[in-house]
Amino acid sequence: MSTAIDDDLWSAVGDPTRRRMLDLLLADGGGTSTTLSERLPVTRQAVAKHLVVLDRIGLVHMTPTGRERRYEVDEAQLARAVAKLSAVGATWDARLQRIQRIAERIQRSKPG
Repeated sequence: MSTAIDDDLWSAVGDPTRRRMLDLLLADGGGTSTTLSERLPVTRQAVAKHLVVLDRIGLVHMTPTGRERRYEVDEAQLARAVAKLSAVGATWDARLQRIQRIAERIQRSKPG
């Protein structure tokens, strides 16, 4: 993934409403902005805007169904996103462990 895609990914999954939408879409096998808005504390228009963001990054894909659009999670793209986010998490875990070891050495070297 490129830096721009990474930034878009972080932005997309950084929003708790979008994460909840992904959960609902996965649990229900898909949905529309109307069905999602019935289960979220936001308007149908807000849901539609969130879905545009998720669609742009490739986490969901849309199929026209009559007058509405049905969205489903792209599980392959979600798996790639999870792997990318996990790799970043592992990098930060390693950095924090190094900082902790440095802090412990400093603490042990203090007199008294």
